[in-house]
Amino acid sequence: MNYNNAKFFASYGKYEQLPPPERLEIVFSGRSNVGKSSLINKIFNRKSLARVSAVPGKTATINFYELENIYMVDLPGYGYARVSKEEKSRWNALIGGYLGAGREIALVFQLVDFRHPPTADDIAMINFLIDGEFPFAVVLTKADKLSKSQRSDRRAALLNELPCAEDITIIEFSAETGEGVDKIREIIEEVTAAD
Repeated sequence: MNYNNAKFFASYGKYEQLPPPERLEIVFSGRSNVGKSSLINKIFNRKSLARVSAVPGKTATINFYELENIYMVDLPGYGYARVSKEEKSRWNALIGGYLGAGREIALVFQLVDFRHPPTADDIAMINFLIDGEFPFAVVLTKADKLSKSQRSDRRAALLNELPCAEDITIIEFSAETGEGVDKIREIIEEVTAAD
């Protein structure tokens, strides 16, 4: 799979606008500012294919990227407090509609900030994925910001913090150093080759 050939396909702000499910989709989910855009750019060897923002809650649309015969789908970040109730309910309808539409989701990469315990929204999302029987892996972002001992402590804590932690594939990732990118690509190729 040549990741350099990935290109932006389209953005959708409403569930009704989504394209029909014609191909396998790899999904990126996580709270606002967890590093979804940075992860997508790192996978594709690009600086700004996915727009990175210092402002949480910036991705308010579902963004589709095309790579060979699959879509990479970037969901809007959840859990950002400074958003109107109206906007929050639009996001919920968009994300819930997308995930509940019986699309060909090969895998969800659920991003969690490695530096902190998962938020209530993270746990709710993971439980949603488990209950919906979605195949998923947890990506722990910002790994480079932790010392070896902090990482070790956070790893141990996550076993109690994440539901079904012992059964989940967990990848430590850094957009700065590229740690975890090869593992993520390997998983993408594994799940898309099975099709």
